[in-house]
This record gives sequence, structure tokens and C-alpha cells, in this order.
Amino acid sequence: MPLTVDQLTDRLLASYDHAGGINHVDGKNLPSKQTVAEITLDLLRLLFPGFFDDRPIYSSEIGAVTATLLHSVLGRLQNEIRKSLEYSATGETGVADPPKAAHALTRKFLGNLPHVRDLLQTDTDAAFNGDPAALSKDEVIVAYPFIEAIAVQRLAHELYLENVPLIPRIMTEWAHSRTGMDFNPGARIGTHFFVDHGTGAVVGETAVIGNHVKLYQGVGLVARSLAAGQALRGQKRHPTLEDRVTVYAGATIIGGDTVVGSGSTIGASVFLTSSVPANSLVVLEATNVKVIPKHSRDSNALDYQI
Repeated sequence: MPLTVDQLTDRLLASYDHAGGINHVDGKNLPSKQTVAEITLDLLRLLFPGFFDDRPIYSSEIGAVTATLLHSVLGRLQNEIRKSLEYSATGETGVADPPKAAHALTRKFLGNLPHVRDLLQTDTDAAFNGDPAALSKDEVIVAYPFIEAIAVQRLAHELYLENVPLIPRIMTEWAHSRTGMDFNPGARIGTHFFVDHGTGAVVGETAVIGNHVKLYQGVGLVARSLAAGQALRGQKRHPTLEDRVTVYAGATIIGGDTVVGSGSTIGASVFLTSSVPANSLVVLEATNVKVIPKHSRDSNALDYQI
């Protein structure tokens, strides 16, 4: 006989008692993931006017449109930041007056949007100049998921620097789910950054990336080991890439002490665990690849070295 709603409810309530570590009941009101996602999309509209809207925006109205959208974002974001600060009010990073702090932090954050736009213009230039398949900068902004991913990371990084809990990670994980690129809000990323293709790229929290750096799909800038868990909090766990470094597809660079010197190139599928000097070329050792003509079983097929 099928279970009744009352029986189903009793089972869930029993689970809440048994596995209480994944409940959030009688606690502080958490930031809303849906609201933060909506705010983030509106922030993209402010950063790229006309690209994330469903209708054209004309110069005669851009002032009024911007003011209206800013007013809306300000109120909603301030409310989410307040909830975030209240959630952590009793922790190490807690603030004495969350509403007052949220008011100041929201305005400071929105005041930094022109700076974020300056950085994103360099990223757009890098994407267009670095990809011969790009037809225009408009195409790069409207169609390349990388632009969305790096824009959200740069926004979230501003909040991360102000020690705003929860919201920066909600923002970047929203972008991660949309783009396939996982850029932690803590990563320090210089100008003219570009990830070509992008899918599967991972940049960890304490990674430092210089100017004019280009990555390809599947590149990971990751920690050497997380076995120590929370004891590693606050330590430099992820690598540093200096200026003008290129890292090809599938390469993994690990460790907080690992520094890739300026002007270096890391080849595809390299697993790098130690620093390399400037202007280095790092590639896999040669392997044998057998090329056999299609429909042939010729045992004398050539071996090629790569």
C-alpha cells in the first residue's frame, strides 16, 4: 500500500533528526541562491550594456536605464549581503552591525564597477586578438562563455576582498554551472586573460595569474593535496603563472610553491609539480605512436616519434 503524506512527512522528520548536519533550521537567514543569480545577471547587464538585454539600448536612454538598474541592484544586493554578514556575525569574520556594513559594502562594490569594466575590456581584447575564429568583439562578448565566466569572477573577487561570506562563491558557482569553467573568487587574475574553448578549466582560490596569460580547455591550477583539509585554510595552495604564460589543453599545474616563469609555455597534458624559469617550454617526453593505414593489417606500419 502506498505511503500516505503523513507517513512520508514522518520519515523525513526522522531523517532531519538523524542527519542534522545538513539541516539549516532555526538559523540565520541565508542568502538566496536564486536572488544572487538574478543580481549577477543584472550586474552583467551593467557591465556590458546592450549585450545581456532582450532589446536594444540607445544612447538617449542609457542614463535612465543605468540608474534604474543600479537602484534595483543596490537594494537587492544590500539585502543579500546583510543576510550573509548576519549569518557569519558570530564567526571570526563577523561584523558588529551587519545592516550598516552591508550598506557601505554594497556602495563600495558598485563604485568599483568601472574598474571591473576596464579589466574586462582587456579580457575581451585578448579573446578577440587570440582567436582567429572570432568574427568581432561583439561576438566574443555575446557568444563566448569565457567572457561571462571571467566577468562573474572579477565581480565576485571584489566581494571576496571585502570578506563577504557565501555570496562570492554562489556567484562563481552559478557561472560554473553555465559555462563549465570553475574560477574561484579568490584567484588573483591580471589583465588580458583568456581561456580558449574553456570547458573544464579550473583556477583555484589562491592561484595568482599575471598579465597576458592564455589557457586552453581542461587546464587545472590546483592544490597539491587537500588531505589536511581545513588546516590548509589561508595558505597558498595553488600555483602562480607570471606574465605572458600559455598553458595548453589538459595540463595540470599543482602546488602553492609552483611558479611558472614569465614567457613560458606549458604543453598539453603536462603534469607540472615544480617551478620553471622564465621563457621555458615544458612538454611531455617523446612517446611512440604507431600509424596504421585504414583497413590495413600491415605489421610494417611506420612508427612516428612525437
